[in-house]
Amino acid sequence: MEQEVARQLSLLRRGVAEIVPEGDLQAKLRKSLATGEPLKVKLGLDPTAPDIHLGHTVVLQKLRQFQELGHQVIIVIGDFTGRIGDPTGKSETRRQLTEAEIMANARTYKEQIFKILDPEKTRVTFNSHWLGKLTFAEVIELAARTTVARMLERDDFARRFQENRPISIHEFFYPLMQGYDSIALAADVELGGTDQKFNLLMGRHLQREYGQEPQVAMMMPILPGLDGVQKMSKSLGNYIGIKESPREMYGKTMSLPDELMLTYYELVTAVPLEELAAIRQGLAGGSLHPRDAKMRLAREIVAMYHGPEAAREAEKEFRQVFQQHDLPDDMPELTFKEDRVWLPRLMVQAGLAPSTSEARRLIRQGAVKVDGERVTDPDFEVEVREGQILQAGKRKFARLHTF
Repeated sequence: MEQEVARQLSLLRRGVAEIVPEGDLQAKLRKSLATGEPLKVKLGLDPTAPDIHLGHTVVLQKLRQFQELGHQVIIVIGDFTGRIGDPTGKSETRRQLTEAEIMANARTYKEQIFKILDPEKTRVTFNSHWLGKLTFAEVIELAARTTVARMLERDDFARRFQENRPISIHEFFYPLMQGYDSIALAADVELGGTDQKFNLLMGRHLQREYGQEPQVAMMMPILPGLDGVQKMSKSLGNYIGIKESPREMYGKTMSLPDELMLTYYELVTAVPLEELAAIRQGLAGGSLHPRDAKMRLAREIVAMYHGPEAAREAEKEFRQVFQQHDLPDDMPELTFKEDRVWLPRLMVQAGLAPSTSEARRLIRQGAVKVDGERVTDPDFEVEVREGQILQAGKRKFARLHTF
């Protein structure tokens, strides 16, 4: 049994920033093996953003490892906590979401998480099931289990207090509610990013207060974005979305700084530890070219969300466009009656930009070409000709036709 405990611990340590405390995790694994009872491994998701990117998948990959080891994964959709919004890292009170917004985002989350997790081994629940039933007396009892001084240990609360920025009372309830989720589920392990440490440890504290065996808090690193500086974020534009096309996924991965490759291999792929060690050794010794390592990384990521065949096609197209300087085989085709079309409108119609304002921004940045000629004037009008090629950035193309 000890050998199996050591094996599971070795797999579960992969990419983890901190386990509090690791000794408790070892003891829980030993007890699970002895009794045949799987560990209850919890992840809370507040449905405040509908699209998942690779940064979100770091913790989902860890949950998948727990599943493969035979443990029970519980996804808590925070439809109740989502009404507050996690104040972690925020300099001001967050806007409360409406119930309609919460449920729409929750549906989208459920569709996306099963690209990684095994739906047959995943329990999905909503924390309104227990939080919505608490009486006011029970809420007071919960609040009495900690202090304002403890809440002000949080960096974001402490900073706002020192800067005389408002902190609403209901924000103090967020970590209490997340902790109560662990009580309601009798969670053995809770996962989250390193920025969630306070909330996860609150769960341990409250479980102890309510007479339960405290959960283990397992913190995963925050994934750096494609710029290699900021954390991956849709608002910063340095992300890879798991719903993006194979072409876009592959191309974005290839733009990753070389020094981040091993981090991505470890955190967002399922490449075995032995192979990961060989890749690390090959890069360090010079026997493996960084380009080849990155191309494999791109294949692994695309295959995970679109399948191996899509990964091979994306790589073939990448080689055509960026190594052989050919055009992609498959690109949007647009036909126009007009002789002249305003370039930003053309880009939106071709799917090369989500809006004319974004198209204007790309043009000003010099990211747009018409038949290979860079255009920097956002008021430019294209004289449409048969077979003309429109390009935005390195990976987006469209071919124009005339009647």
